[in-house]
Amino acid sequence: MPATAPRFGAAAVIRLLLITTALLGTLLAGAAPASAHAALTGSDPKDGAVVATAPRHITLTFSEKIALGSDSIRVLQPSGKRSDTGQVRDMSSGSVVQYGVPLHTGLPDGTYTVAWQAVSADSHPISGAFTFSIGAPSKTTVALPEQPAGGGLVGALYGIARYTAYAGFILLVGGAAFILACWQRGAAERPLQRLVVQGWITLTASTLMMLLLRAPYTGSGKLADAFDLSGLKAVLETKTGASLVSRLLLVGAAALFVAVLFGAYAKKDTPLDENEASEKKDLTFGLALGGAVLAAGIAATWALSEHASTGLQPGIAMPVDVLHLLAAATWLGGLAALLIALYRVPGIERTAVRKFSRVAFASVAVIAATGTYQSWRQVGSWSALTGTAYGQLLLLKIGLVAVLVGIAWFSRRWTGRLAENTAPEEQEEEEGAGTGTAAPAEEPEPVTVPEDRARAAQLARQKAAVATARVKRVRDADPQRLGLRRSVLAEAAVAVVLLAVTTVLTSTEPGRTEMKEAGSGETATAAPTDPVDVRIPFDTGGEDGKGTARVELDPARSGSNTLHLWLERPNGRAMDAPEVKVAFTNNAKEIGPLPATPDRIATGHWSANGVQIPMPGTWEVEVTVRTSDIDQVTVKKNVKIG
Repeated sequence: MPATAPRFGAAAVIRLLLITTALLGTLLAGAAPASAHAALTGSDPKDGAVVATAPRHITLTFSEKIALGSDSIRVLQPSGKRSDTGQVRDMSSGSVVQYGVPLHTGLPDGTYTVAWQAVSADSHPISGAFTFSIGAPSKTTVALPEQPAGGGLVGALYGIARYTAYAGFILLVGGAAFILACWQRGAAERPLQRLVVQGWITLTASTLMMLLLRAPYTGSGKLADAFDLSGLKAVLETKTGASLVSRLLLVGAAALFVAVLFGAYAKKDTPLDENEASEKKDLTFGLALGGAVLAAGIAATWALSEHASTGLQPGIAMPVDVLHLLAAATWLGGLAALLIALYRVPGIERTAVRKFSRVAFASVAVIAATGTYQSWRQVGSWSALTGTAYGQLLLLKIGLVAVLVGIAWFSRRWTGRLAENTAPEEQEEEEGAGTGTAAPAEEPEPVTVPEDRARAAQLARQKAAVATARVKRVRDADPQRLGLRRSVLAEAAVAVVLLAVTTVLTSTEPGRTEMKEAGSGETATAAPTDPVDVRIPFDTGGEDGKGTARVELDPARSGSNTLHLWLERPNGRAMDAPEVKVAFTNNAKEIGPLPATPDRIATGHWSANGVQIPMPGTWEVEVTVRTSDIDQVTVKKNVKIG
């Protein structure tokens, strides 16, 4: 960064444009750019279907490859008895990802429940359930699971561990980078040492927590299963388990890096001769190289096991994800280190602040480049920004980054003013204050050292405290430094919220996948792609009271629909009636009944336009037919609304 405050010239405009581009890049990719969650796109038999004879097997079609166990697909009779053999088979062919499970022979008629649970290729658990009937629908005692996979207490704890793992990585990598690249003397400062060590501890503890919770998170959902050795063994055989173990090994190696950084390196604070200066330079290079390798390795444990490893162009997306994570850690972790230094270390030099300003700007440039690519992978279209849950979260992140970059711009201005107000004589005084002491205004009076060593030590501590307090007063009296402290504090506060939103975003189905499913007309419960056309037999009990009600709903999607209703006699001829009413109810969501009053068009034909269905799902169509003053009946049938 130049030594003067930014002015509104060509260079400043270019910088502002680059930072503005980073708005999209930073938060479209986030801490772990998403690619795709697996989704159930079809089944045979379909949800709600009634088949004449029992099928030989049940097949499920997914949008991508998933990990299934022997108990991942369960088919339950109305009584709750298991009806499948438990032998899950991969029946995929070409681009069609399909899995099946054989059924026992001699199954009775009734309504069967198919419950499934799996792990998506991006490591997130998915689950669902649907029903079909053999012969005719019946009552069932099977209760569908109310809690989805990855939910409940275990899901909450796993989410917290994911957030703290990102936070620990940012503090560890960003804090160390701030020391090596911006303020090497900071290696001897206790507050910065505590920050980096706390980042290491947080990352280690969070990784261990995720490893223990992985089995119940993707399986039973019971916290007690976290200590099941068989479940832990199964986790270690998965891609995610191997990545977590690799992360623990790399974090263990990072402990040696931290020990050298705050041990041998911190002791070489002020080299006395050229040999010591050369040794410190070599040690700095070695630590920077080793630290970069360790940081890239830890970042790769996210890239190789989660979103970046699936979907479009994984060979490009994974290294891009590693770069994005490293740049975000350098920026946000360095920001935390700068905040700690401004508040807890009285002697931080202005040059360190200016160096971090340049490092942060370079990090934003990397985030802009990598994030723009990742945004294309996971969003895909402008309509996905407002039409999907992922896009809505993304807009929230963009707003937060806009605030963060705006505050950072003010921080850069305060940094420029620090440089402007640094006269040569002030620089000399600052160098004296860099060790935590202030240049004396006058010759100190001779001090008589008491013979009592304890008393001498107490006086020395008092003198050091007075000197530190004097430096702190000088620092706090500097309006430029005070303004910088406040702006950096505001940046850090926004960054904490930003990291939380990013963690939630990594567990949300990306907009590209959701829009693709919506465009194909397929949902997790195999919603129809054609208008609903159902026939419902009825009998009012009176004379000429038997017939069939044919209901057609077009396009059978959430929103506005056109309803047609025909009444037919058993011989197929049109049947008239004094009154006909239709209503729609979503029992699962406790919505309805929503009445629709059709108008009579012709003999036996009624129609209504603008019938509103508020949401997709399974809806119960209720048709009421009155054939005389006292003969009336209401019949019902479930249909799928996309």
